[in-house]
Amino acid sequence: MRLPLPTKTGSDATPAPTGPAVRLLFNTVGDALARVEERLQAELRSDDPRVDAVVRHGYRLGGKRLRPALVLLAGDAIGSLTPDHDLLAVVVEMIHTATLVHDDVLDEASLRRHVDTVNARWGNETSVLLGDFLFSHAFYLASTIEDSARAAEACRLIGRSTNRVCHGELRQTLSEGELNLSEADYLAIIDGKTAELCACCCRLGALFAGADQQVTAGLEAYGRNLGMAFQIADDLLDLVGEEEETGKTAGADLAKQKITLPLIYTRDSLVNGPRNSLETWLRAPSTTSRAEVRKLVEAVGGVAYAQRRAQEYAELAVSELAVLPAGSARDTLAQLAYFASRRDA
Repeated sequence: MRLPLPTKTGSDATPAPTGPAVRLLFNTVGDALARVEERLQAELRSDDPRVDAVVRHGYRLGGKRLRPALVLLAGDAIGSLTPDHDLLAVVVEMIHTATLVHDDVLDEASLRRHVDTVNARWGNETSVLLGDFLFSHAFYLASTIEDSARAAEACRLIGRSTNRVCHGELRQTLSEGELNLSEADYLAIIDGKTAELCACCCRLGALFAGADQQVTAGLEAYGRNLGMAFQIADDLLDLVGEEEETGKTAGADLAKQKITLPLIYTRDSLVNGPRNSLETWLRAPSTTSRAEVRKLVEAVGGVAYAQRRAQEYAELAVSELAVLPAGSARDTLAQLAYFASRRDA
């Protein structure tokens, strides 16, 4: 069974939900998300005022809380949420925030969520240590699940996913400047660095709600495809988005010579002089070259291609929801897939 996307596509499509509208999609698990926020604020504190300022700033960088929402929505789609769901939602958000803090160091980014990054305000050393603190504290919390067997399973799944996230980030970093990066390699990289954690969130939510193997696998596949759509859209925003709207440093991928999907499509569509010009701009990134690359990508169809591929992954995500009964949880998850592929911030 293949479920349709909940909104039309094309010129008359309903705009993708962004900002506060995305939070409205989480209403079915709103009380649980509020508890997660409270727990995050309680955990990200220190008796030392200087350390407290850093970890509290890190709390502000998480943004939409998509990953904890996936844990809660997957659990809610199966049955009743438990205290373990709340705790695991806190854990995955800490891990996600740790990756953002480290990403900002790698990208030399100065802005995220419309505020200074940790590295911009306190430097790279503090940023690396904050990321490490978040990773280690997340695993400690996961180990405190009362049922020791379930705690061990949670730590195993989260540890495996975190390893894959780091592996994906390593692949991307080592591919910087590789102008001939293939689409297949790009997709493998984002499957690790982004889609893996989204898949883990959905698997955890389903497992801890007592879902059977088929449903758990379906929700995990949903999360993976949603994560793919999300990252393709994110990479597109880095190229064509504006800092005032996205809230983070624009052009970070170009500055680090990271070859993303719209660039891959554009490169493979060009020959001779235009392709040489693109490669020249990519090898010497600047504000001017970003503008030139953006114009070329839009003219050749790279933007439209990336949007189409993101939409395809969103459709794959929605198709996996056939394992769920009809209801508000399934509808919300479908809307999230739409958001992932068409977001503008």
